[in-house]
Amino acid sequence: MTDMPLPKIADTVRGLERAVIGLSPCPFDKAPHVKGQIHYGESKAQGFEINDTFLHNLDLDVPDSERLNYAAYLLADTNSISIKVAKYAGTDKCDLIENQEYGYCSLLKATHRVLDKLEIENRTLTRITGAAEREQRRLFNARALREALINAIIHNDYTAEVPPLVEIYADRLSITSYGGLLSGLSLEECLSGRSMPRNRELMRVFRDMELVEHLGSGMRRILSAYDSHIVHISEHFFELRFPMASEALALIPEGAESGAESGAESGAESLSKKILHLLRDAALSKSELSSQLGLKSVTGALNRAVNALLEAHWIERTLPDKPQSRLQKYRLTHAGRQWMGKSDSQISKA
Repeated sequence: MTDMPLPKIADTVRGLERAVIGLSPCPFDKAPHVKGQIHYGESKAQGFEINDTFLHNLDLDVPDSERLNYAAYLLADTNSISIKVAKYAGTDKCDLIENQEYGYCSLLKATHRVLDKLEIENRTLTRITGAAEREQRRLFNARALREALINAIIHNDYTAEVPPLVEIYADRLSITSYGGLLSGLSLEECLSGRSMPRNRELMRVFRDMELVEHLGSGMRRILSAYDSHIVHISEHFFELRFPMASEALALIPEGAESGAESGAESGAESLSKKILHLLRDAALSKSELSSQLGLKSVTGALNRAVNALLEAHWIERTLPDKPQSRLQKYRLTHAGRQWMGKSDSQISKA
């Protein structure tokens, strides 16, 4: 039985928590295999010169050892860590419509790829308010999303090989990291901007690459745009849930329907409305749409209607990164489903 006082034990535990990926050896058997795969952009680093002491200066080696540490493994061109981005059709996890992974490479490269994905998902909704004037709103605060993702990546506990997770629902976007709050840091202190880096080696590299500024600044930026109720912390997870901006969802673009009407068929219902009705139950390709519309082929009118609905953000591609893919299909967005709900309500009252 140790005679070490409890406060001293707690301090020791906190110290180990902060240094764990710096002390854990790289899982590769031979360190040289990793040394050749770690790259550091000298042009972006702040006063850092790449030389023989490069890895040691960045604390990427295990003290008194020839081996590299786990932080070096995370920054290597090849590793087993992948950040997952999942997208659901509704407000729960029942209907998964997209599941992508960004990783198995340098954590820096994976970070930029996920940031690009968030930029795509953070759509701008538009409403024409007058001659040559328009009102625009994004679904989420872009700066807050960026800070939340980088915080999740830097402060994630990688020792259990559980990577950060991004989930996109019909009404919100959540970013979750593994590890919960560090011992010694309360929720109140976290929300006030105080920070204890779980992975100081990653913090150093991300700061040199100008992805972060200083400790605690990220949470302050997030809470300057959102209420603290977006923060959800359990013993093992730290989650931020960003609601879609009601101001953005309220912007039903004027002129969107008229743009789609340019290719409309004669009759009681325009081609664009028929497309929306067909997509309410399942995602369909253009050829499937043309078949269900009774057309012999994909016509110019159908192409114009689909493009207009895409621009209005009432429908979206199932493969946004591959717009010309032969597997491309189209589905209703949350805004499109909202419009369909209002349309059905108006019809039932008529």
